[in-house]
Amino acid sequence: MCINGVEFDAETIAAESAYHAQAPDPLEAARRALAVRELLRQRAVALGLIGEDAPIGDETIDALLARELTHLPDADREACERYHERHAARFRRNEIVYASHILFALTNGVPLAPLRQRAEAALAGVLAAPATFEAVAREMSNCPSAGMGGSLGQLMRGDAVPEFESALFDTRDVGVLRRLVNTRFGFHIVRVDRRVEGDTIPFAELAGAIAAFLSEQVRRNAMRQYLSVLAGGARLDGVELRGTNSPLVQ
Repeated sequence: MCINGVEFDAETIAAESAYHAQAPDPLEAARRALAVRELLRQRAVALGLIGEDAPIGDETIDALLARELTHLPDADREACERYHERHAARFRRNEIVYASHILFALTNGVPLAPLRQRAEAALAGVLAAPATFEAVAREMSNCPSAGMGGSLGQLMRGDAVPEFESALFDTRDVGVLRRLVNTRFGFHIVRVDRRVEGDTIPFAELAGAIAAFLSEQVRRNAMRQYLSVLAGGARLDGVELRGTNSPLVQ
């Protein structure tokens, strides 16, 4: 891979991929992350923030973005109220989900593509015959919950990693979810057994948090546009950045 004449060998890309094990394609995610960081480093050099051959650290990235991304608008009250109204399901307390899962765990030495294929095949089987869920969990799941047919018991927001929590709480679905849930731990077949809806949190209690969230969304969008501009003016070989999300804006 080469970014404006700066080359990255296979060993460097492989080492970086360890930080992206949860991605569908860790090597591609590693190439994108390295490319984005190098584009930012080169821009920081051009602006005199660091020396020609210096690496770029988080402090320099923050200083670069603070200089380049200016005049970003803050979310007003009306926008915050609309967001609260449209996403009322997210703003609940005492919400409980009773769930079960079948985990195909990411472990060292296990190829990603065959693991995903096994998980997808198992999901298709469970969707065709939901009554087999517990048996499949006992046979195939890499989680200690396998001994209980995959049961995780009751879960509340904050009890699981964000990717898993989103699959449970950001929909109203009940039963076996039709898509695999991809987390840092692997691929999950998830069944929502029951929901306790809880109570909606009033807007007044959330106004500040929603405003901060929407402002951060504006910043992330601006960062994506900024990275697109840098990529558009660069000579890139061995990596595709257009239309992708950088780890820096996750």
